[in-house]
Amino acid sequence: MNKEILVIDDNSDIRFLICNILNEKNFIVRSAANIDQAILEINKKIPDLAIIDIKLDKTDKDGIDLLKLIMKKDNSLPVIMISGHATIQIATESIKLGAYEFLEKPFSTEKIINYVNRALETADLKKEKDLIEGKLFHSFDLIGKSSAISKTKKVIEKLSNIESRVLISGPTGSGKELVARKIHKNSTRIKEPFIILNSSLLKEETYEKELLGQEFPDGNISFGALERANKGTLLIDEVSEIPLDTQANVLRVLIDQKFKRVNGKKDITVNIRIISSTSKNLQNLISQGKFREDLFHRLNVVPVELKPLSERTEDIPLLINYFKKKISELNGVPEADINPYNDHLFTHNWPGNIRELRNLVERVTILSLNETKENINKLMSDILINSNTSDDLNQDYINSFSVPLKEARENFEKEYLVNQLKKNHGNISKTAEFIGMERSALHRKLKSLGIKGLN
Repeated sequence: MNKEILVIDDNSDIRFLICNILNEKNFIVRSAANIDQAILEINKKIPDLAIIDIKLDKTDKDGIDLLKLIMKKDNSLPVIMISGHATIQIATESIKLGAYEFLEKPFSTEKIINYVNRALETADLKKEKDLIEGKLFHSFDLIGKSSAISKTKKVIEKLSNIESRVLISGPTGSGKELVARKIHKNSTRIKEPFIILNSSLLKEETYEKELLGQEFPDGNISFGALERANKGTLLIDEVSEIPLDTQANVLRVLIDQKFKRVNGKKDITVNIRIISSTSKNLQNLISQGKFREDLFHRLNVVPVELKPLSERTEDIPLLINYFKKKISELNGVPEADINPYNDHLFTHNWPGNIRELRNLVERVTILSLNETKENINKLMSDILINSNTSDDLNQDYINSFSVPLKEARENFEKEYLVNQLKKNHGNISKTAEFIGMERSALHRKLKSLGIKGLN
């Protein structure tokens, strides 16, 4: 399907020129001469790319203002800003605000086509990556043979033909979102949206805007989670974090199935199934006056309680074998030869539950390429022994997944070798023997990682 591009420029000659160039390359082109027309076109249908002139018709608003509005509506939309009189400061500002590129007038046909193709290609790659990761996540299943997980599966089956509201409780990383997705997937709303509102990530002053949406004086509309989830399912993640004042609005939506956007006057009617999740005890919060009891009873029609991994350790081998396969598919690497019955797996406290176990398997998979089974299991044992056993996962452990493979491996090797040297009081020979390396090879490795002798 041909890509659709929206060209916004108040100069009719330049607008006509750009549209012609794009038409000749078989793009579908729409155009707008001013901000008002642009907003109408965007509200009508989001294009695949927008080209915006910095200087537009209104003296109080320009292309930068339009860029801000577009980013609020869809920050994944690639935008190319153009101008014949812009300063470096304006160009820098537009890039910071989310524009893909800045193009100075006059420009050649070849240059604008190159910019457009690059912007669309980058956007497509990002969408493809998100789609692959999304599909993989959505394909995850509830794995286990414990009585706790068997009970959860039975509840999900019973919920498939009813529309009851569900409250999922359980510690961080225990699979609350996965259960919510399974409930949605098994319901009659499967073809409708599944939207997540993460209460813990929202600021108190912006919560209502994210939930209800917002209307702006210029007529632009920002749709909230309720409208985006219409006809489908809304998961209110960490429902305990909803500000007390906003809880009344949520209660009214549950009762009336309608609401007003922030700064709006018109009632919006929706048909939504609401699933909530919490890692906190809502009954305790009610007694402290931090959560409305009437809202709790409206949400807690069907309770689903997920147990921590430390209470269902018989599921660990099954989960490891499952995650090995999934992570191998995602990263395009061989499955790691992990021993799912390593003693440390059953004595570890698992503060991060299933998520921590999945991260552990991913980390070992990435760092154990071309390693022997013995070294792989030694690696796993060392990670578990050295990991933080508090309720919050070690931040360095979490951050290791946001860097390239080579850097992640070097970071872990450095941490691992420093710890082994400390255990052996800096003795190179003992350390080399324990980790299974030649003494000379260990010396070279320490030098390459910038590790100096330990006192």
